Amino acid sequence: MIKRKSLVIFIALFSGLLLFSSCRKSATTSNGQQAMPELRAEPVNLGFNDIKERGTLTAVVDNSSTGYFIYRGQPMGYEYDLLSRMASDLGLSLKIKLTSDIEEAFFMLNTGAADVMAYHLTVTKERTERVAFTESHTEVRQVLVQRKPEGWRNMKLHDIEESMIRNPLDLGGKEVHTRKGSSFSERLKNLSNEIGEDIIILEDIGVMDTEALIKKVAEGEIQYTIADEDIAMINATYYPDLDVETAISFPQKIAWAVRKNAPILKDTIDYWLGEVKATPDFNMIYDRYFKYRKSQNLRAQSDFSSVGGSMISPFDDLFKSAAKNLSVDWVMLASLAYQESKFDPEVESWAGAKGLLQLTDISIEQFNVKNPFDPEESIEAGTEFLEWLEDYWADKVSDPKERLKFVLGSYNVGQGHVMDAVKLTKKYGGDPEVWDGNVADYLIAKSTEKYYTDPVVQFGYCRGDEPVNYVKKIFERYDQYKTLFAKNLEEQSDSTLVTSR
Repeated sequence: MIKRKSLVIFIALFSGLLLFSSCRKSATTSNGQQAMPELRAEPVNLGFNDIKERGTLTAVVDNSSTGYFIYRGQPMGYEYDLLSRMASDLGLSLKIKLTSDIEEAFFMLNTGAADVMAYHLTVTKERTERVAFTESHTEVRQVLVQRKPEGWRNMKLHDIEESMIRNPLDLGGKEVHTRKGSSFSERLKNLSNEIGEDIIILEDIGVMDTEALIKKVAEGEIQYTIADEDIAMINATYYPDLDVETAISFPQKIAWAVRKNAPILKDTIDYWLGEVKATPDFNMIYDRYFKYRKSQNLRAQSDFSSVGGSMISPFDDLFKSAAKNLSVDWVMLASLAYQESKFDPEVESWAGAKGLLQLTDISIEQFNVKNPFDPEESIEAGTEFLEWLEDYWADKVSDPKERLKFVLGSYNVGQGHVMDAVKLTKKYGGDPEVWDGNVADYLIAKSTEKYYTDPVVQFGYCRGDEPVNYVKKIFERYDQYKTLFAKNLEEQSDSTLVTSR
C-alpha cells in the first residue's frame, strides 16, 4: 500500500515537472549564449466581471523612472499614475506586482496573476498573437543610444556629429545590446534585412531592463543599445554624455496588454483611455514624467528613489535601530511610518495625532514624549507602543505573521476594537487567530448596528474598513520596499522577517 502511494506521488510530481517544462519555450541569444526560456501559458478565463467582483485590479509593471518607482516612500510613475486614476474611476483598488522580466510579465498576465501588463510596451505583430493590446496611450520612435566621444564638450559640433552613427545603415556589423523579450530586437532584425547586412544583436539574459542597459552605455561598458525615444531622452538628462538623436524606426504605438479572452476588460480600458486622453489631466500626467525632465531626473536619481538610490527614507537608520526591539524588521516599521505620515515628521492629523508615527496625546503622555515632531522621539515612542501591542497579542494569536496584522490594526484603531472583532469572530464560528476573512471581516462589521450593539462588543461602533485597509496597505508597501530596495536591505539586522507572501 505504501509503495503504491509513493509511486502515485512520484508520477504526480514527474507529470507536474513535465507540465511546467512544457510551458517554457527554449531560446538562445543571437550571440549563441543560452538564454532564459520563454514562459508560455494559455490565458485563464478571468474577465472584467470577476475583477469587479473581487474589487481589485492587479497590474504588473517594472521598476523604472517612468513605469513605477518609489520616491521618498511614495509610489510614482507614468504608468502607475494612469493605473491609479483608472482603478479609482472604475471603483476598484489597485494592486501592483513587479518584474523586470518581460516574459515573466506575459506569463503573469495569461495565468491570471495580473490583469493588466502596464509596461512601456510596443505593439508588435508577434505580441498580438499572445495578448490583446488596449488603445495606445502614446506613440514613440525607437532610437539608438550611444555615447558621445571623449572630450565632446571641447569639440566642435560637426566633429561630434562625424563620430556619431546618424544613418541606421552604419549599424551593419555593430554589436547592439537589447533587453531580452523587447521589441527592439525585432526591429533590429528587420533593419538588418533592410540594409542587407547583419547587426549583431546581443540580448542580455535575465532581468536587465532598458534603463540598466542605457546606464551601461553611459558608463562605457557597452557601445550601443536601443530605447523608446521618450525613455531615452529622460535618461539622457541623467547622463549628458549620451546621444539619443538617431531614430531607427517610425513612430510606434505604446499600449497596455490584457488577456486575449477578456474583451470586456479591453473595451472598458479602451473607453476609459479615450475619455481620459481628452482631459487636461492626461497631459499633466504625461508632462510630469516626460516633459519636465529635470524634475524627473531629480526624483529618479535621488538617494531616496528605487531607481537611482538605495534608501527608503531619511530615517532608515532610526528605523533600523528601533526595530531591534521588535519581532519584525525595520522595513515593516518604515512602511508603517509612511502609512502614518508619508515620512513627514511635522504633520498633524485632524484628530490631533502628531509626528512621524502619529502619536496621540495619550501616547505622548504615556511614553514621556517631549517633542512629538522630533523623528527620533516619535519613532522611539511608536516602537514602545508596538512592543506593548506585541505583548498584548502574544498569547492570543500564535502565528507571528497573523499576530502582526492584529498589532498593526490595533495601532490604527485601538486594541479594544480589534478584541471586539475577535469576540464576534468566536461567536459566529470564525477563526479568532486569523485576520483576513475572519477578524478583519468582523472589524468591518462593527460599523453596522447588528454587530456594534452585540452583547460581546465592549467598545461600540467602529469604521472597521479603515484599519483593515490600513493593514493591507502596509503589507503591500512592505513587499514593494523589499523588492525595490533589495540591495540596500541585504545589510539589515538579523531581526525576524515577516512578509505577506
